[in-house]
Amino acid sequence: MITMMEFLYFPEDKSLYIPAVITLIIFVTGAIVTMSLIKKAAKKEQQKFEQEYQDMDRHD
Repeated sequence: MITMMEFLYFPEDKSLYIPAVITLIIFVTGAIVTMSLIKKAAKKEQQKFEQEYQDMDRHD
């Protein structure tokens, strides 16, 4: 069982975690920004579709 855990490395110097935390924060922030942009674009597309659909209903 111990041989399977050899790939894990926990440094004694905890300052080595700082670059990993900074990278994690950057990627999480990027993911949140990307998700909000996707939601904003989807909402805009939905409003555009609904507007076109309402225009089609009026012509019928």
